[in-house]
Amino acid sequence: MITAKGYAAQTPTTDLAPWNFERREVGPHDVQFDISFCGVCHSDLHQIKNEWFPGIFPMVPGHEIVGTVKKVGSHVTKFRVGDLAAVGCMVDSCRTCENCKDGLEQYCSNGNVGTYNGRGKDGLPTYGGYSNTIVVHEDFVLHVSDKLSLAAVAPLLCAGITTYSPLRHWRVGKGHKLAVLGLGGLGHMAVKFGVAFGAEVTVLSTSPEKEVDAKKLGAHKFVLTTDRAQTKNVKGYFNFILDTVSAPHDFKLYLSLLKTNGTHICVGIPPKPIEVPAFSLLDGRKRVSGSSIGGIAETQEMLDYCAEHNIVSDIELINIKDITQAYERMVKGDVRYRFVIDMATL
Repeated sequence: MITAKGYAAQTPTTDLAPWNFERREVGPHDVQFDISFCGVCHSDLHQIKNEWFPGIFPMVPGHEIVGTVKKVGSHVTKFRVGDLAAVGCMVDSCRTCENCKDGLEQYCSNGNVGTYNGRGKDGLPTYGGYSNTIVVHEDFVLHVSDKLSLAAVAPLLCAGITTYSPLRHWRVGKGHKLAVLGLGGLGHMAVKFGVAFGAEVTVLSTSPEKEVDAKKLGAHKFVLTTDRAQTKNVKGYFNFILDTVSAPHDFKLYLSLLKTNGTHICVGIPPKPIEVPAFSLLDGRKRVSGSSIGGIAETQEMLDYCAEHNIVSDIELINIKDITQAYERMVKGDVRYRFVIDMATL
């Protein structure tokens, strides 16, 4: 076994703290890479606090992971020692179901293996990127360009692909009016991709101070949704709303902003089931849909697109010892727009 160190939650009621653990030895098809940076996702906090489902403890969070390859298995063909590498939200899947064969491993019918808070096919818990090193099958490791800031690339592995995938699936682009609901870690990436794809992008927010940032990120318009006059001006205006909000919000209001045949795409995860009045859908043949992350091929496509178009996340680099304070700030929305841990501080 490989000795590793990281930060873990021992129980749902304890803060993250240093923890030494073991990873499996590098197998014939495995890649081991030393972790340079790991993004901080709101889902990390949800999972260590057991807010979604019972967790596997001790839990080492982190699924926005980038670093440098240290060792490869004897049958590995895709990576060499010294390559930059990345891992996102999953480290395996069944490989045999229809979804996996279609490159949709994120929707594996038998359940993909999460990068952390999951169990591998060997039955052992998986541990994430708040650590110094990781071992993953080469099929779930991604290539990273050296043209971009490695720290700012890290959040692309979740915040990036979570917004890229639905925009590509619905072919959002030139001629479309796209609203991005919420301007946080996901929302700021949705703005960048929407603009890059050629759509007219409007940020919908309850925070008036976000208007300046929205425009800096490239948004064409900004609507303060607590202002009835502003929302009235965009009633029936949008082809798509990409909803990144994880707090309860009024779907009736936002559905009224869609054109006929408009689509409301949920990528945020509110704590309670959403309420959608039937008439809000019937009036205009509108849809409420959802999207998770992307498959491995699509995630690589996204990383390559970002390298070509110089797109990265806006980040604040932190020391791992400050992770609890970072969580507190994240909950308050006090980050522009993604915390990234410098693993050299471990």
